[in-house]
Amino acid sequence: MDLYLSDHLGIDPSFLGRYGAFDVSVISDLPLFIDPFLLFNSQKLEYIELHEAILRYLRFLRDKAAGGNLDPGLIANWYKFKEVKQNWLGFTQLGNGGHGLGDDFAKTLHGSLGSVLSNFGSEKITKSSHLEKAGLLRSKVGRDCISDFTANLIKEYLLEYTQAFARLYLGNDRCRDFRVQRVRFNYDTEAWEEGTFYLPILADDYVLLTPIDMLTRDDTWISHRDLLEHFDLIPPALPDKELRAQVNNYFERQLSIAAGRARRPPNRQERDAAAMSTVRQYPELLDYYIHQREVAGEEARSVSAAKVADTFEIFVQQIRRVVTDLQARTNFYKQEFSSYDAALARAKGFKHYIENQDGWKLINRDGEPFAKEAEVQLYFGLILFCIIFDVNREVNNGRGPVDYKISIGSADKSLIEFKLASNTKLKHNLENQVAIYEKANQTVTSVTVIVCYTASHQEKIEKLLKELGLAGREDIIVIDARSDNKPSASTAK
Repeated sequence: MDLYLSDHLGIDPSFLGRYGAFDVSVISDLPLFIDPFLLFNSQKLEYIELHEAILRYLRFLRDKAAGGNLDPGLIANWYKFKEVKQNWLGFTQLGNGGHGLGDDFAKTLHGSLGSVLSNFGSEKITKSSHLEKAGLLRSKVGRDCISDFTANLIKEYLLEYTQAFARLYLGNDRCRDFRVQRVRFNYDTEAWEEGTFYLPILADDYVLLTPIDMLTRDDTWISHRDLLEHFDLIPPALPDKELRAQVNNYFERQLSIAAGRARRPPNRQERDAAAMSTVRQYPELLDYYIHQREVAGEEARSVSAAKVADTFEIFVQQIRRVVTDLQARTNFYKQEFSSYDAALARAKGFKHYIENQDGWKLINRDGEPFAKEAEVQLYFGLILFCIIFDVNREVNNGRGPVDYKISIGSADKSLIEFKLASNTKLKHNLENQVAIYEKANQTVTSVTVIVCYTASHQEKIEKLLKELGLAGREDIIVIDARSDNKPSASTAK
């Protein structure tokens, strides 16, 4: 069963580990991202050179932006990039086809080069320029956009890195030459060039390896979210006392306006809005924030390494153990009579694993935030995929996406929808959502899975299902993922 790249290539996973590459899933993107700060702050000369290459390209764009309006064709060529889907990193679940960097990113970056990045390459406060600065004023330019842009600009390095591994460890039956578009930028012709590389084969495409020490999970070290979380630390660190007083005064005025409008103390959303208003009024605060992140740069490596190690343990090691265990001890992967039978069996099997085989530890981690719906869906998808039915993720047939559709042909198909008990719209979803999805997908069979992390969640669901007349239905699976009612394996009898 090919869950991960090492499985697909028929090699020991330790080969990838010794080489320094992450053993990606070949079923679904994993929520890991390339952080350009880890290139800047690295002790490896080749990483530092990669970061400088990114800055060179941005300086090229800055100079072009200073010349006035650009031809739309040049903007498309210089600013828009397809996702480097072959590295199997990002948000796509059950697959690797992301949206890439389109009009929104192009407009944001081009606009930033005329505003917050106008001093790009000539900063006085920070040690270096940073691509991430382009996304500090806009939450939509997040880790996935930054990672995609970085991957495109270091694509030649990733191709050569993968090619070297292929030549060292893999035979000709696993690899072939691929002609790859947009490998490097030629500053003389101001155009992207192609290249040919010997790479591992996956279906009709190739796979790219990514070094573990380039990766992070939750967010890049310099990010919009982190700026807001640490905004209170920026004004006290300003060396100019007049600027410090002005910034504090402006921020407090914005908070007072929000408090007066709401007639209560400002909440987190209003504080964040006041912080962003202050940053727009005093854009030099961005450089002071980035300087703070540079000073704390050594922490970036250790924090990112811990997050990637945790991701490896959960998504690679633990999922591999789960699948092996389910194959050996259950009928989870055997064919059922219909797609509904398959959907129901998978949901019940997942429930049994979470409740009785310590699977709750996968999604209800002690001291950590509970797994979100998207994470639970991904765990289920990685475990689910190996059945003879066709499995589609986030199918959208005109009335919004459903989590999974399992089918054989057009006549036999069923849906699986995941919800957390904490979802504030759960009642509405149970009343209407699945019925709408069934109609849009032309099926009358579906399974709803509800995950409870606490006793109060369970009480809420029991009451809600009774209220809606849904209690006892086999197509509604409630999973007890609590941590406070499960004996450990060593104490259970």
